[in-house]
Amino acid sequence: MALPSWNDPDLKAGTMIRAALWLIQVVGEGNVFTKSAVREAFPGVSQADRRVRGLRDYGWVILTNIEDATLTAEDQRFEKAGVPVWDPVARKAAAPSKGISAKERHAVLERDDYMCTICGISGGEPYLDDSNQTAVLSITRAETVLPDGSEEIHLVTECKRCRAGANDGPVRADEVLADIKALDAHDLRRLTRWIERGRRGTTPLERAWTAYRRLPAEAKKDVQDALG
Repeated sequence: MALPSWNDPDLKAGTMIRAALWLIQVVGEGNVFTKSAVREAFPGVSQADRRVRGLRDYGWVILTNIEDATLTAEDQRFEKAGVPVWDPVARKAAAPSKGISAKERHAVLERDDYMCTICGISGGEPYLDDSNQTAVLSITRAETVLPDGSEEIHLVTECKRCRAGANDGPVRADEVLADIKALDAHDLRRLTRWIERGRRGTTPLERAWTAYRRLPAEAKKDVQDALG
């Protein structure tokens, strides 16, 4: 299977993944590269060096002058590739494990108002489409690509059902920001108000549609008949 190109503009990947591909395709195992070369390869990306160092958590051997006295403070040697981080399945399987403390769990739940950040349901609340099932909240790690292209792991509150339906790819804040910037002025102002309030506002039309969808099939038919 051919590797994606590190500088392909259509590649949906963060800096750490692109850096891994850059090391393989440009630097090559056993060769030396410099911090300035990293900055040139990823212009405008803050902490690109940190993303390269992050590859060590996935078994990549990258030496500095601390491990190799023949290197200068500016130099690093790409000794050996590790887990293919561009493969989401392999990356997820090899992700560094770290327990979430009770203190961290409480802080995240409090920050997220004890609600699932995806569907908004609270812990113990029944689902609207299945009143026999109640929400169970958990704290999960979300691999996140930030607007500057850097990658971080963030803790988020999710219900069990939303977690089960999640894909293996990272959360992409960079694409969210691009979509927001593409909105027209009216929609952007409306979204900004939702962000400030911490909740979405709805129109009478949306509220009517939501209420209609919750009706039993027979009641929907009665509404349809009444509307002609």
